[in-house]
Order: sequence, then C-alpha cells, then structure tokens
Amino acid sequence: VQLVESGGGSVQAGGSLNVSCVVSGYNYRHYCMGWFRQAPGKEREGVAYIASDGSTTYADSVKGRFTISKDNAKNTLYLQMDSLKPEDTAMYYCAADSRPLIANFPLRAREYTYWGQGTQVTVSS
Repeated sequence: VQLVESGGGSVQAGGSLNVSCVVSGYNYRHYCMGWFRQAPGKEREGVAYIASDGSTTYADSVKGRFTISKDNAKNTLYLQMDSLKPEDTAMYYCAADSRPLIANFPLRAREYTYWGQGTQVTVSS
C-alpha cells in the first residue's frame, strides 16, 4: 500500500491550493480516507474525512473552506483548500484505512493504518 501526496506550495492568505494523494496497492474504492496536518511543535490534527460511500466530515477550523473528494477511477484523493489562512500552514498528510467507514472518530489519527509522506503548505499573511 502506497500513498503519495502532491500539490503543496506557498500561497498568500485568501488564496487556494489543491493537494492530491495517489493511492496504490489496495482496493481503494472500499477504503475510507482522510487528510491530516501537522505544524511544527503541534500535534497532528484531522482536517477532513471521506468514507467509501462519499460521506464527509470536516474539522470545525476548515468547515466551509476545505473540500475533500475522490476520483475512484484515478485512485486519487483530493483536498481543495480555499480562503487559506496563515494558521493553515502545515505539512499535510493523506491517510487510509481498510474499513469502509469510521463511525466514531473519523478525524483521529490512530484510526488510520496507512500514511503518505506529506506535502508542505505555507500560507503567508
């Protein structure tokens, strides 16, 4: 199982970025997936989650600004980030688990088995 993120970069506050995660090595469409981020000196936090049926959950800090989606034909997970703020600066990671959904704590890192290497997002004021 391999997850590879891309699309990070630097942007000014108010701007947008779209990060991607290509997955391989398993039956992607039956798995749930999530996006997490970690800033220096802080714990890893869940940002967004998508179940195998397409249902989603977002952290309050990004609700209304970020959108998680997936393209099963391309084995790719996306995170569209709009109205970015300096506090969104972090390394962004995609994660996957073999369950079709996570019922109770979908934004908790320990629920996930597989992780990518991360892509850096920097938002300047």
